[in-house]
Amino acid sequence: MSDTCPCGGSPSAAKSKQGEVSYQACCARYIEQGQLPPDALHLMRSRYTAFVMENETYLKHTWQAAHRPSHVEFDVGAQWLGLDIKDFVPIALTEKHETAEVEFVARVRVAGKATRLHERSRFVCEDGQWLYVSAVNINA
Repeated sequence: MSDTCPCGGSPSAAKSKQGEVSYQACCARYIEQGQLPPDALHLMRSRYTAFVMENETYLKHTWQAAHRPSHVEFDVGAQWLGLDIKDFVPIALTEKHETAEVEFVARVRVAGKATRLHERSRFVCEDGQWLYVSAVNINA
């Protein structure tokens, strides 16, 4: 993997002179260093990076327990091509219960075939930690 973060750079990450964001300055703080993403948008970006890295531990740790699978399947030889955030909607229901939705397009090539994964994902903040809940596929 190159030093550039697969997610393309979260809004709070420092960019280099070339406009790139390094993995260490972006998603590594969540995936490797244990910092909690401050919102669902940062969690979405770090989960995309974890899929690129095939980091099942991080993905399961950031999945809401009620919806967490026992195993995460990765496509053999998948080449992730990019992430495009289309919409981010934070929803504060009460001081103790927040939810958010992130609409995104992830591009991946598997067995020579390029695919676009267009989803609207739901997230919830439980005890200060943002967790992935579920997604609705928007692909037509």
